[in-house]
Amino acid sequence: MTAPAPRAPRPDHPFFDHPVPLAFAHRGGAAPGAENTHGAFARAVELGYRYLETDVHATADGKLVAFHDATLDRVTDGSGAIASLPWAQVRRVRVGGGEPVPLFADLLRAFPRARWNIDVKADAALAPLLDVLDRADAWDRVCLGAFDESRVARARRLAGPRLATSLGTRGVLGLRLRSYRLPGAVGRGALCAQVPVRHGGIPVADRAFVRHAHRRGLQVHVWTVNDPERMRALLDLGVDGIMTDHIETLRTVLAERGAWI
Repeated sequence: MTAPAPRAPRPDHPFFDHPVPLAFAHRGGAAPGAENTHGAFARAVELGYRYLETDVHATADGKLVAFHDATLDRVTDGSGAIASLPWAQVRRVRVGGGEPVPLFADLLRAFPRARWNIDVKADAALAPLLDVLDRADAWDRVCLGAFDESRVARARRLAGPRLATSLGTRGVLGLRLRSYRLPGAVGRGALCAQVPVRHGGIPVADRAFVRHAHRRGLQVHVWTVNDPERMRALLDLGVDGIMTDHIETLRTVLAERGAWI
């Protein structure tokens, strides 16, 4: 007889105080373009999204912006590395020729009921982010992640338990190995694992991974899922959250299952 699946965990942090599965608007819902803009996030909130995903970089003078790439070139009419440019210059460029690059502090104020999943893209962005969260007293509304395990660990050391964090790359690898009953280091302190469906040719978000994460009290959030059938399959596995560019599609899939809350 197959053992029953462990119940989906509810980590002890206000960020997770919502029925699962969680629906995340990836970069505000990047499918129509104008990703990580005030307009993108406003559209997601109007559709009913409570969880928004974004990325942060710091300008040369320490201003924290919501932006994915290290450089402006791909999605704006400007160019150059954000870390080498002052805010006075970055604020003049336009994403897709339309909206400006937003300061993350302004987004926190504009959407006071939203919860933010934040990918810290560079070491230089960490201190400005923690400062913004402290000034806004927004610790309850944020989960921080990064591919760099040391960056996540540093955030935990500086902020303590008031900051929710996800596993870094090494922790996810350790969790994957443990789900195969192989030795692996997962570490402590994280409250969720945020993972792709696959990494290269290796499956990550499968039934064994989700079960093992749940046994350890970790939620599993999967990115970036835009196909409705893949969404349904992941929900059937018991994942606790999905990040998508196609925010209307995910809302429809969850509504079909009575899970759009």
